[in-house]
Amino acid sequence: MKRQAFLIGALIVLIAEIITLTVFAVQTPDFSQDTVAVNEVMQSVTEDFNALEQHKNITDLDYVVLDENSNLVYKTKSGLSESVNAAISHRDTILDITINDSVVGKVIIYNDGAQTLQSQKQTAIIVLSVAITVQGGIFIGYAVYMNFTIIRPFRKLKGFAERVACGNLDIPLEMDRQNLFGAFTESFDIMRSELKKARIAEAQAQQSKNELVAKLSHDIKTPVASIKAVSEVGLAVTDNEKDKANYTQIIGKADQINTLVTNLFTATLEELQQLTVTPTSIDSKQVIAMLENADYMHRAAVPDMPECLVYADRLRLQQVLDNIFANSYKYAKTDIIVTAQKADNYIVIGIEDYGGGVLPEELPVLKEKFKRGSNARNTEGAGLGLYISDYFMREMQGELNIENGEHGLKVTVVLALSGKI
Repeated sequence: MKRQAFLIGALIVLIAEIITLTVFAVQTPDFSQDTVAVNEVMQSVTEDFNALEQHKNITDLDYVVLDENSNLVYKTKSGLSESVNAAISHRDTILDITINDSVVGKVIIYNDGAQTLQSQKQTAIIVLSVAITVQGGIFIGYAVYMNFTIIRPFRKLKGFAERVACGNLDIPLEMDRQNLFGAFTESFDIMRSELKKARIAEAQAQQSKNELVAKLSHDIKTPVASIKAVSEVGLAVTDNEKDKANYTQIIGKADQINTLVTNLFTATLEELQQLTVTPTSIDSKQVIAMLENADYMHRAAVPDMPECLVYADRLRLQQVLDNIFANSYKYAKTDIIVTAQKADNYIVIGIEDYGGGVLPEELPVLKEKFKRGSNARNTEGAGLGLYISDYFMREMQGELNIENGEHGLKVTVVLALSGKI
């Protein structure tokens, strides 16, 4: 309704401007004199020529009377042409006064056409100025109206969309049914509410799935442990070399299944925020023992460790080292180089194999969940070991770095010194 009023007002003013300009454009200035009035002037001046001091103007015209020597003898008002030359320039009417067939003087009748035209111009200018001012006010008012009803609501919608895109679904969008975006505003807020409901439902479904995976992972470990135990007994009592080889393979596969299930269980617990890491002060000699335990195939020469206290969780650090060595066994199947040195407030342990490494573009994603290098396509694995290890190291205020070393893939475990955190 307001928009229609603005438009109608602007249209009316525009029509008034067009009419004013049209009238002024088609109007022809009229510089002619009223002949009847001119005759009356001539007759009265002729009659009173010899006594002009008693002469009275009986018309609406203004005029000047000159004698035969062009001297001024009478005028109706000041500011009139008082000579023939001035009258000619002003386009005044000049008539001779004749008495007894003799010219005794002249009457110069003032031509007010220029003054009338100027008055008309001023009137037109005033009318147009007022119309333009009113029109400008209408447009300014309409601009303000458009700003409040379209531009500002649109900016609100833009900011709202940015918040939704960033995942902020808690802040509602203010609804104003008085502007053009009222219906859109309500629709956008309904969308926000539905997205929030969907996200909550998704989170609940993910929680249920993770709980189920955690439970199944835990339950799988029991029969796997039984299979391994029976196989170890069979390996111990049999004398048949073929049976021993079969039992050994069963035990290896059971260990592999156990490692995979453990990693899956650990990753699921981390998502459920039930995975605890409790760092304490550990003697560096215990780290040497952990390295030896992780290298159960004895493919590495564990170096001496600088004597100090490191800040770590024994269980989680052992899992980190187990995952690193297990990956080397599984993918590289070569000897392993282990180095240890103290750098600033950290103990840096380097573990490198001779497997040639991975493609440079694959290095950044190896610590992500379910990501593995292209060299692991034909090898069983879930891609969780390095992801979990990186999480453990961050929780212990340390780091896990992966790079291509001189001979193969190099994993660097950085342990913070106790008391330096």
